[in-house]
Amino acid sequence: MGNVAVGVAVIGAAAVVGVAALVVRQQMKSSGSWARAMAIVKEFEEKCGTSDVKLKQVADAMTVEMHAGLASEGGSKLKMLISFVDNLPTGDEKGVFYALDLGGTNFRVLRVQLGGKEGGIVHQEFAEASIPPALMTGSSAALFDYIAEKLANFVDKEEKIFHQPPGRQRELGFTFSFPVMQTSIDSGTLIRWTKGFSIDDMVGQDVVAELTKALQRKGVEMRVSALVNDTIGTLAGGKYANKDVDVAVILGTGTNAAYVEHAQAIPKWHGPLPNSGEMVINMEWGNFRSSHLPLTDYDHALDVESLNPGEQIFEKITSGMYLGEILRRVLLRIAEEASFFGDDVPPKLKIPFVLRTPEMSAMHQDTSSDLRVVGVKMKDILEISNTSLKQRRVVVELCNIVATRGARLAAAGILGVLKKMGRDTLRDGGPEKTVIAMDGGLYEHYTEYRNCLENTLSELLGEEIASSIVTEHSNDGSGIGAALLAASHSQYLEDKSR
Repeated sequence: MGNVAVGVAVIGAAAVVGVAALVVRQQMKSSGSWARAMAIVKEFEEKCGTSDVKLKQVADAMTVEMHAGLASEGGSKLKMLISFVDNLPTGDEKGVFYALDLGGTNFRVLRVQLGGKEGGIVHQEFAEASIPPALMTGSSAALFDYIAEKLANFVDKEEKIFHQPPGRQRELGFTFSFPVMQTSIDSGTLIRWTKGFSIDDMVGQDVVAELTKALQRKGVEMRVSALVNDTIGTLAGGKYANKDVDVAVILGTGTNAAYVEHAQAIPKWHGPLPNSGEMVINMEWGNFRSSHLPLTDYDHALDVESLNPGEQIFEKITSGMYLGEILRRVLLRIAEEASFFGDDVPPKLKIPFVLRTPEMSAMHQDTSSDLRVVGVKMKDILEISNTSLKQRRVVVELCNIVATRGARLAAAGILGVLKKMGRDTLRDGGPEKTVIAMDGGLYEHYTEYRNCLENTLSELLGEEIASSIVTEHSNDGSGIGAALLAASHSQYLEDKSR
């Protein structure tokens, strides 16, 4: 019995030692995994660094590319497209005008009633619809037929007070938020698709002609009087409300900027100069790239796997379509290399674009003590349950790194535009007031991003200059601006001397 007891005791002791060793090994593994995860996060933060010095280099590069894009066709990654908008709304416009705003995965149709100097915008209403994914890669006829049908439904529901006078056709401003080479205020050919669209038979075609054919097929009697980019529409809408608006920036699914350029700064190769002495330039700054941009391996991989590799680099690190995807790629790496979410990599984390920027924004701005919103989003979107507070904090930190880089680079881009316009320095009589009309879901809804952008711009400009630069949210500016431009370029205007 004694020997048996001793044997049992020895076996028991060995088991205890074995369990203890297993616990120690697990702790060491856990500690090593956490250290590896933190090393990946730290490396990512360093690669995304946006010091003031780097941002000023980016701004200078933006200014140089603006000059190059104006100087010669194809001279820059910035298209610097002539918009043919040389008479922005003045406030005198009267009548009922329509707008079609195709800005990305959603589009809107609007009706705006203008009452001139005294009345302003008397009435406005809109309807919104989503673009089915199949139509983003189908045919141009299918896409425009779908849009024309929604517009027809909107017009059918209008009240009697909005009927046009006898002999007068409805007029439409078409906001088409993709790179277009315009040949007049109401015509232009598509250069390329962005924002996830890829319709081959549309590239090189006149987008107004395609829309007009679709309207005719759907029995809609309407003339497209103005073709504009969403950024130019935002500038027009902002200018209608505030005469000091000379720049517009969109930060939404994609990003772009437009500004008012002096006619004498536009080389003759662009064609006849406007009589007004000014012309709105559509920069297409989403395609900006520079050696000074802080790009990471995640950005390069995203670009290679995108529908437009090598294009829209600035957009891919600053805009709403891509920020959540960058976050997903970093989370996937720490899951694969550091077992951040356990021994198995969560399957949902492997799906491109499963994590959208609105969800990233909600997690970034979670102020609860236990980061409950982060936990809920991780479970609902990625099916990752039971995350610890420590893990949630890492997720928030990654959100902050991605958003901060994007916002600060957007601010640097704006500084580059202001430098080109000569609005970044003091002049006799003090700095010239400049209002920047801002629009887009990213700017409007992602508070941390917006605050970071505005604070960064003020820091880069310096206190005295910053006091003269104002950013204003131009709510629904691209749609209303298109209607306003349809009014200021109406075929029924008495003055045809433009």
